[in-house]
Amino acid sequence: MSETFFPKYPPNISDENLQSLKNLAIDWSLSHGLIIRPPTNVSNNSFVMHAPVSLFPSPFPRKTYEEAIELQPMFNLLFHKLSQDSEFITQVVEEITKVDDFVDNLYKIYLKVKEEGIVQPISLGLHRSDYLLQVPPDATEANILQVEFNTISSSFSSLSYLTGELHRYLLKATEYYNSSELLKSDSLPLNDSMTSIPKGIAKAHELYGSPNAVVMMVVIDEERNIFDQKWIEYDLLNNNNIHIIRKTLKEINEQGKLDPNTKALVIDDKEVSVTYFRSGYSPEQHPTKKEWDARLLIERSKSIKCPSVSYQLVGAKKVQQVLAIPGVLEKYVTDPTDAKRLRASFAGLYPLDSSPEGEAAVKLALGNPEYYVMKPQREGGGNNIYANDIPSILSKLSVSERSSYILMDLIQPPLMKNIILRQGELVEGEMISELGIYGIFIGGKGKDEVIINEIGGHLLRTKGRKTNEGGVATGYAVIDSPLLI
Repeated sequence: MSETFFPKYPPNISDENLQSLKNLAIDWSLSHGLIIRPPTNVSNNSFVMHAPVSLFPSPFPRKTYEEAIELQPMFNLLFHKLSQDSEFITQVVEEITKVDDFVDNLYKIYLKVKEEGIVQPISLGLHRSDYLLQVPPDATEANILQVEFNTISSSFSSLSYLTGELHRYLLKATEYYNSSELLKSDSLPLNDSMTSIPKGIAKAHELYGSPNAVVMMVVIDEERNIFDQKWIEYDLLNNNNIHIIRKTLKEINEQGKLDPNTKALVIDDKEVSVTYFRSGYSPEQHPTKKEWDARLLIERSKSIKCPSVSYQLVGAKKVQQVLAIPGVLEKYVTDPTDAKRLRASFAGLYPLDSSPEGEAAVKLALGNPEYYVMKPQREGGGNNIYANDIPSILSKLSVSERSSYILMDLIQPPLMKNIILRQGELVEGEMISELGIYGIFIGGKGKDEVIINEIGGHLLRTKGRKTNEGGVATGYAVIDSPLLI
């Protein structure tokens, strides 16, 4: 399969030239901010290392790349509509809250703020839709299947752009030693992911209407991926004269307050126009009541949230499965052609609840686990249950507990070969790549008002064929860029 779709790649190249490419890549990365904190000494800000990257851009079918690009505005609008539909959120989420404390806490905040009255109707979505290639039986072309739709902390927009620039540099500086006719500059698509995220935040800040306010980025204490975030901070300051403050949820709880009259969020005596979450997506980031109190404080405030709690709730994996039910997607996407294209990107998705469909899915998972993946309502990587690990875990869960998971067909992407660079070492082998497309969406004060609905660039992550998860920050994958073929 890999020979059919990605012939003669990566090119044969001498060890001497490989070492030269490695050294050039490391030096360029360190010179241009394509960096992360090392696994140890994270708190010492004088230590950095190059980000994990591929040495060569990875082949990706041009046609499917363009399809993913074209789908993004449709997905942006779809998830905005879902976030505005309280009946849908209640229907999908309530069952999960019985067995999932994290979702339950989010849903309680949603209900409380809804009851009190939403102070800030403007919503900012900085999304990413992730896809894997799949080759249907007897097909000559690959198509894309959606892995997930991320509504919170869609990371690596800055480092993704820089990785594309690294590959452009290596091509320009060395022509990759004339090793492959596939390696041409016009096959490396332009990527505006580094500027699209700050552009969306800047527009939300403008709509907030207080020029002296600041943007608050919600972060964790020791962040290895801080430089991906810092490029956003620098763009906002240099191009928009907007200042960012970085705060943990614990710090927001201790230092933040609401203006009793305007409901403005104030911290360090600064009014917050936009609250941009780069954490807050996992239970580990809410170890005490203080963190949940901070989230409630933010949600009650006038600041524009990215995401709001309703956006975060509709990013749950259960929503992905419910949308796959015949007729549900079509309720929100009334154009039949658009609905058909979106639905074509869905993998097989099944409930694991007590319904007849859920019971049938349990039998499928226990009978042929190698074809499936179980997904909880979590972001951040490392949470899914794959293939032969499924039976032992699924059999221990009660019907109520298993209903907080969904079952998804395990996507089988075509293999390719590439060479990756991690912590100064080259690793060669069979790889698979996951394409992410960023989306920028701003909904206005009216329920149906759309202020911005744009594509925000791309991310390609590549990992070894035997690696199930795809997170770079969690150590499973490297940052890559597509070579369109």
